[in-house]
Amino acid sequence: MDVYEAVHSRRAVRTFSDEPVAREVLERVLAAATRAPSSGNLQPWHVYVVAGEPLAELKRRATARALAGDPGDEREYPMYPAELASIYLDRFAAAAAQRYAALGIERDDPARPMKIAALNSEAFGAPVVLFCYLDRTMGPGQWADAGMYLQTVMLLLRAEGLHSCPQVMWTMYRETVSHIVGADSGLVLFCGVSVGFEREGAPQPLTGRADMTETVSFIG
Repeated sequence: MDVYEAVHSRRAVRTFSDEPVAREVLERVLAAATRAPSSGNLQPWHVYVVAGEPLAELKRRATARALAGDPGDEREYPMYPAELASIYLDRFAAAAAQRYAALGIERDDPARPMKIAALNSEAFGAPVVLFCYLDRTMGPGQWADAGMYLQTVMLLLRAEGLHSCPQVMWTMYRETVSHIVGADSGLVLFCGVSVGFEREGAPQPLTGRADMTETVSFIG
């Protein structure tokens, strides 16, 4: 797949089919992704690939927590800054409205938070979830490295005909995740990435993006 095509077609898919993903495909993607940029070549990411019965058990436990109204484990890092300027809030609100309307969850539904949490805890039906951790001693530069690594993974998945959905939501149930994957206490969960084939016929809105001129300045 052309790189531009991979970038354009990559999106956070939230309706996966139950078609299994071959392990050799995942190994090929993750082996190639080791070439992702890394400051000082630290390669700070630690990835657990969960599928089959372990993933089914994780989904059962996390979904039970979501449906019980469990607010989740104490966050180890903020998902967003406490104060967001209006330009960012507007982008956030527009994308959220579009995303969850496509899933049949109305904005004024009082059960909206619980429904969203339950959909997320099911990994939107994905047959594989990658959990990315970092050593607790790492700083902002290494978190940036992890982001570049995961973007590399997601683009390579597109080259294999697969889709993905990065989910910071899994940090809400980090203790449940840790119980399944056996992550060392010295690691902090960055996010999960659901992986699979897109379910045919399901609505998949492509969220808008700011025009390049809003975020890029050419000097010289």
